[in-house]
Amino acid sequence: MTDGDLQHQRTGPRVSGGRPSALTVRLWTVFLVSVLATLLVLGAFAQDTRADDGDEIPFDEAEVFFELNDTDGDLGIHALIDGEPWKSLEIEDPAERKILEVEVEGRLRRQGLTELFFESAEPPFDELSPQEFFARFPAGTYEIEGRTLEGDELESETEVTHAMPAPPGDITVSGTPVVPDDVDCDEGPVPAAEAPITIEWAPVTRSHPGQGFPRPIVDVVIHNYEVVLEVELELDGGEEFVSVFSVILPPEETSVTIPDEYIALGDEFKFEILAREESFNQTAVESCFVLAD
Repeated sequence: MTDGDLQHQRTGPRVSGGRPSALTVRLWTVFLVSVLATLLVLGAFAQDTRADDGDEIPFDEAEVFFELNDTDGDLGIHALIDGEPWKSLEIEDPAERKILEVEVEGRLRRQGLTELFFESAEPPFDELSPQEFFARFPAGTYEIEGRTLEGDELESETEVTHAMPAPPGDITVSGTPVVPDDVDCDEGPVPAAEAPITIEWAPVTRSHPGQGFPRPIVDVVIHNYEVVLEVELELDGGEEFVSVFSVILPPEETSVTIPDEYIALGDEFKFEILAREESFNQTAVESCFVLAD
């Protein structure tokens, strides 16, 4: 083999007039087609892998639940959602019917939202019975989906039940029995209680026994209780101001003593006790008391 032959092998196929030969073009065409096919296969594999792994980002908090005001006789649907900043959000019921859609627009869309809480209207039972309400919002898996500012998917699921806790009963205020259905806080008479003020009730262990609520009555697991007090004050100049005291208690606690500093603000108080079960469904009762002379 001569040096010219060796030089020819090192430099590859011979070119003529500075243009690649037909063989070179065919070789490069086959090579590029092979590379493109490989990339398409890898891309499809990566997409399938992401789909299998589930690359949606879960919300930090995603709850859909019902609230019953047992004293007033009404039901509403609530939701509490929190997580990564998002620009769109929707909720679907178990039949995949959309019940809420939120699109953030303009400057707020660039900023994004992170937390959303809503509560629906709560028409009285003579306008919307419990049976009609529960038919409107079926039990099952509700799906919450969103889109982050970067375009990533947010998704969480929450189980919604029709098990409403029974209303807290056997209520006493510093030993004075209070039956919410028998008290009209606007017309009176209002129960009187002596300070220090302790509100107490019986543990809630069963679902609501009232007409129109799901049967059979079942055991419920209480997640927490909440007690809320309000007193109306008149500020200088005659302006009215409502002062609110609120405390959330663990499920084993069924009484709370109200701080003397709060009781010293007035002499007539409205209060609410909420029993919240593990799916976040909650039942509230409302009543009031005055300080005894």
